[in-house]
Amino acid sequence: MLLLIRKVGGWSKQQFSWLWESNSGNWPWLAEKPMPIAGINRSLWRGAVPSMSFYVLLSLSGIIATLGLLANSAATIIGAMIVAPLMGPIIAIAYSMVAANQRLLKRSLYTLIKGILLTILIAFLITKVVGLRTLGSEIAGRVNPTLLDMGVALAAGAAGSYAKSRRSIADALPGVAIAVALVPPLSVVGIGLAMNSQSVAVGASLLFLANLTGIIFSGALVFLWQGYGSLEKARQGLIVTITAILLLGIPLSFSLQTLLIQEQTRRQISYVLYNKTQTFSDTKIRSIKVRRRGEELFVDMEVAAPFGLISKKQMNEVHKFLEAELKRPLNFQVFIVPTQQYALPASRF
Repeated sequence: MLLLIRKVGGWSKQQFSWLWESNSGNWPWLAEKPMPIAGINRSLWRGAVPSMSFYVLLSLSGIIATLGLLANSAATIIGAMIVAPLMGPIIAIAYSMVAANQRLLKRSLYTLIKGILLTILIAFLITKVVGLRTLGSEIAGRVNPTLLDMGVALAAGAAGSYAKSRRSIADALPGVAIAVALVPPLSVVGIGLAMNSQSVAVGASLLFLANLTGIIFSGALVFLWQGYGSLEKARQGLIVTITAILLLGIPLSFSLQTLLIQEQTRRQISYVLYNKTQTFSDTKIRSIKVRRRGEELFVDMEVAAPFGLISKKQMNEVHKFLEAELKRPLNFQVFIVPTQQYALPASRF
């Protein structure tokens, strides 16, 4: 084999060895170590100090997020996530916790609290001025957080801390900001307060707190892994964040359980109606929405069917059949949209 290699293209053994070594991946100049403590301190202090740029970017992000939420525009909300500078003080809190840097911790908390209040105030004022009272899907999607959102926050916090400690991958921070939305939940809190909707404000606050604690906890672990600070210094902060995660995990677990039950019930109802009943064989089920209130399930279904095809008696029978199949009581409500269809043959000239 070596003889064959030597003869290919007239290459010598020494040339081939040089080519192999230069492309073998053993490139010391690519080895990257974490930023020195002085460098990462300067970087985190820049993000933790409430400068004019911080307030300008946060205000613009709050305006974009609020308008995007009211307009129910996902693309606009993503733009607000990229502009938002809130990741700076949060990552600084995680670092100061493991490094026992009290000055940085106080400054970061001060900046974060001011940023939270500013974002909520902007959303509150814009909602009052605009005067909309409808909650779109983008708002509704941020008032029922689950453990899945906590998982996203944990991963995003780890990514943000790692990117902060590596100069070459600082460009990943905008992606981290998109992955874990910080400004949109705060904007939803302001919208909920402006609309006097306690459930919206509380649900969005829970989402923001889940994001906040998840980022701080996983960020602190990554900084420890990178060699910044020590476990002894970080013990108190880790205990606080773990306690907060456990407390937040209770309502988040309940929300996740509710979500799973709703999805399972929706699929079961769809399967039963299409495969085990004749009533809906000539209809089109447009939507099935399942809500849970305590132990009760409320099912709202919209069906497109010819006028008079489905009677109330048939629906009563379907209701009883569903309860028997699902083995649980259901509050069943059906909206039948009458449809007409005409089949017109082509004209012959």
